[in-house]
Amino acid sequence: MFGRRGKKSRTRIEPRLDWRDEAGEDLRADPADRPPSARRARPAKAPRGKKSRGRPRRSSLGRLLYWTVVLGVWGVIALAGLIAYEASQLPPIDQLAVPKRPPNIAILADDGSLIANRGDTGGAAVRLIDLPPYLPKAFVAIEDRRFYSHLGIDPVGISRAVVRDLTGRGGVEGGSTLTQQLAKNLFLTRERTLSRKIQEAILALWLERRYSKDQILELYLNRVYFGSGAYGVEAASQKYFGKSARFVTLSEAALLAGLMKSPTRLAPNHNLAGANERAAQVITAMAEQGHITESMAKMALASPAKVWRDKSAGSINYAADYVMDALDDTVGAIDEDIVVTTTIDLRMQAEAEHALTDELNAKGLKFGVAEGALVAIDPAGAVKAMIGGRSYAESQFNRAVAAKRQPGSSFKPFVYLAALEKGLTPDTVREDAPISVKGWNPENYSREYFGPVTLTTALSLSLNTVAVRLGLEVGPKAVVSVAHRLGIASELEPNASIALGTSEVTPLEMVSAYAAFANGGIGVQPHVISRVRTADGKQLYARRNASFGRVIDPQYVAMMNEMMQETLLTGTARKAELPGWQAAGKTGTSQDWRDAWFVGYTSYLVAAVWLGNDDDSPTKKVSGGNLPVEIWSRFMKEAHEGVPVAGLPLGVWRNADSPNPFAAPLPPLDLTGAQAPT
Repeated sequence: MFGRRGKKSRTRIEPRLDWRDEAGEDLRADPADRPPSARRARPAKAPRGKKSRGRPRRSSLGRLLYWTVVLGVWGVIALAGLIAYEASQLPPIDQLAVPKRPPNIAILADDGSLIANRGDTGGAAVRLIDLPPYLPKAFVAIEDRRFYSHLGIDPVGISRAVVRDLTGRGGVEGGSTLTQQLAKNLFLTRERTLSRKIQEAILALWLERRYSKDQILELYLNRVYFGSGAYGVEAASQKYFGKSARFVTLSEAALLAGLMKSPTRLAPNHNLAGANERAAQVITAMAEQGHITESMAKMALASPAKVWRDKSAGSINYAADYVMDALDDTVGAIDEDIVVTTTIDLRMQAEAEHALTDELNAKGLKFGVAEGALVAIDPAGAVKAMIGGRSYAESQFNRAVAAKRQPGSSFKPFVYLAALEKGLTPDTVREDAPISVKGWNPENYSREYFGPVTLTTALSLSLNTVAVRLGLEVGPKAVVSVAHRLGIASELEPNASIALGTSEVTPLEMVSAYAAFANGGIGVQPHVISRVRTADGKQLYARRNASFGRVIDPQYVAMMNEMMQETLLTGTARKAELPGWQAAGKTGTSQDWRDAWFVGYTSYLVAAVWLGNDDDSPTKKVSGGNLPVEIWSRFMKEAHEGVPVAGLPLGVWRNADSPNPFAAPLPPLDLTGAQAPT
């Protein structure tokens, strides 16, 4: 501890313990001599090549089970979290409600036959108890055979779908119950994601808790898509079979159920073979599950469903569109299914369509005319037939109510009526000779002139010079006033050329105005809706007899009918044929052959035909006296078949007090205020 000079050394010398003495003997105590508490087991080093006999290791199977349990627990936790998250993205359960089904508007003909359905669904809702039992069973059999036993989700179906997903034979979709499909239709988008499937399952459980199985099935049948724009089983049945779902056959019910697999691809109006092949699978499934007997299955398989070629692309839709336009002004906003009874006569509608389209198909190319319209009303103003164009599928523009075209000489009756109301008669004579109005020189169609003629002759032969003279004589404003009073709603230019029909009007306006001649002088409002009620029968609207009152004095009605009868007997419409009936009317051809008209009537019906081209290009000399008269005659013959004959209101207008039409000289024409046509 001290250095050489007696001083303490700063270097510390640690004591040294040596386990061996100077002779090399081991000084450590024998382990056996140690007290028990001091003994510690030391694992003996195993000899090389021998396994240790310590604690046994866990087997591979044990490790697999262990980690399966661990991962399963965490998977359940993760799934629960995912479900909780997806549930949080939905509205609170206490705020959930089945969305109200968009209202359907069922449009009926005057005899109660269905014309069309309008609305987002394309058909009315039906009750489950009103359907044949095999119809809902078909959907259960092919879409969800455990529907009445599961709680909204089907573990067996889901497991089968998962297997398909894992093996690459299926997508995210699959394993959905009817309740899940309904949840998707009611609340969710059509995206195919795991997130949506989880929300679908949550909503399915909610639906099952809130509604009975039958209520869910009824909701399902009224909401799902069946292809071709049909939502709900009633719309689909009307679309494909032309009848209510209440009356479908077993094979038809199977076809409808089969559409759920792929409503667009299997729509029977485009793929009847594919739809019936799927329907056969449905019938087989129904038999296997005991929903139908073997004999019923055999009969259904032997008589597959046939598609009814409906009127969805036909002319009836022009009328249906017109009904929808009128409905807003009739009942206002609609928030429930309604039934609209119209004045349309389906037989007349069909005959009108055939008359127009057949004529255009046969002669349209030759005469350079592509389009046409026909509208017919009864003398009270009820629309009985309406054809708005050659093909509704190609053009939904309704030319009967929306196309404003020059009526040509078919406008002349308003000129002649104005003249009668100024004191003239059908026997009054006026000069048919060239006339000039500030550089405008109207000519007759034939470019012939007959000199002094009666008004009856002038109107029947459609002499332009006489019409212009009369228009100037009574004044263009008087002509416009008469036309508006009778029912022409369009704006009319009060100039000299108004006498020749240069202001544009619609076919519906023309028949409305001519109706006063057919009914004895009463102004009518054209109408197509007679009654509106809710689906459960509550009446919302009923049309009452309404008119604009008397717009023509009876004696002038008789005079006009006498003159316009002559048009069909000896005048420009002498090709018109309506055996046994008194008929009257007027042809019309606009400048450069652009428009051809015939408006004619009996005491039973008033009809107008217009032909022309949408681009206003000239035709190849189509005049009111040829194609329009032929179409009108064919239609009116069919429309009057079986109807008791009745004469036109003619009355007696010639009497001793009537002035001698030949006694007065021709009045001079005042052309100072006249305007030439533009």
